[in-house]
Amino acid sequence: MNSLPLTGRTIVITRALAQADEFAHELERYGAQVIACPTIEIQELDDYQRLDEAINHLYGYDWLVLTSVNAVNYFFKRLTALGHDAASLDELKVCVIGEATAERLGDLKVHVDVIPDDFKAEGVFSALERFIGGIDAFKSLNILLPRASVARDFLPKALEEAGARVDIVPVYRTALPDKLDRGRVAALLSGGADCIAFTSASTVRNLAQLFDTQDLSTVLSGITIACLGDITSQAAAQFGLKVEIQPEQSTIPFLARAIADYFKQT
Repeated sequence: MNSLPLTGRTIVITRALAQADEFAHELERYGAQVIACPTIEIQELDDYQRLDEAINHLYGYDWLVLTSVNAVNYFFKRLTALGHDAASLDELKVCVIGEATAERLGDLKVHVDVIPDDFKAEGVFSALERFIGGIDAFKSLNILLPRASVARDFLPKALEEAGARVDIVPVYRTALPDKLDRGRVAALLSGGADCIAFTSASTVRNLAQLFDTQDLSTVLSGITIACLGDITSQAAAQFGLKVEIQPEQSTIPFLARAIADYFKQT
């Protein structure tokens, strides 16, 4: 009987603990032993005044752009807390990044108008431009962009430069988990891990922060590096890592498959 491609392989995943199960299950399907080492934690904000104001004035927006499942979950948590429901979004056009984000909105009975093929901010801008009929059409648009408190500036800047009015509203924040212990992580990484998978730039930066280093190559010596998406791979390179695995599509199932394919050939 042929063994599964990841049989005997140990894969470390750095995704937030609340979102690690899907990734773990995908890897286990290929025979991997999975160790969760979340280097990122999704946290509520201390103050939701800006978000609440935006939700109470949804009639002033033309578009809602949601870049992640986390953005959807935290946005809807406040929407519900303020006495609104999915019907409040009926008059808005909705753009989302990723099938998982679209599926989450589907669960919440919210329509989706645009799902870019390219998950990067550049791809979102291009998809919106095509949908509205050209760059000049941005000049009349008011766009609500709920997202993490720290995120790339390309999309809002590009939209504003095209003439749109963009409200960037933080709905959650990411942080290094309080319980993450440097000594334990070091022991885990030196204990036979074959691969470590980073799912966002923050997961890379936070690991570097934990080890107080700008060069993770020594910390992760001998471990294959897998990254989800160009931005994550760029962050890994900035911290001295050589990325061996990056799937063509930036989704968790494709990342798991890419890891399996890599080790099948080694």
